Amino acid sequence: MDAIVLLKDDHKTVEKLFKEFEKAGENAHKTKRRIADKVIEELTVHTWIEEEVFYPAARKAVPQTTDHVLESVEEHHVVLWMLSELAGLDPADERFDAKMTVLMENVRHHVEEEEQEWFPQVRAALGRNRLVELGEELAAAKPTAPRDPLKVPSAHQ
Repeated sequence: MDAIVLLKDDHKTVEKLFKEFEKAGENAHKTKRRIADKVIEELTVHTWIEEEVFYPAARKAVPQTTDHVLESVEEHHVVLWMLSELAGLDPADERFDAKMTVLMENVRHHVEEEEQEWFPQVRAALGRNRLVELGEELAAAKPTAPRDPLKVPSAHQ
């Protein structure tokens, strides 16, 4: 699987979880906790593999994407802190749904920028063979990626 397809699949997985969260009832605290925990894991692993494998390769292949990569890392920083806060927040807390809503807005914006603005540039620059190699690297990195949002380097940059 090529790297961009893998990353887009991750985006779809997270969006599906967001939709489940949005459909959960107001007092569905156990369901919301389960969904939030899965979102935390998925987004933590995703940000880590992007920062450790994909972004450096994209930046090297398409130097004009440097500003986008730097902006993406800053967006990751915000998302990772929100994830760490959600991890310790009781779903019955009045801030839980609001925090999750802001997280979803941030992630949806980030995904749209990646998929519309710069994935096409990276695809054109890297080509199919390199994207398949990168996809294998991303897939191989997932099992050992941290699950704690604060273990991703951009959380502290």
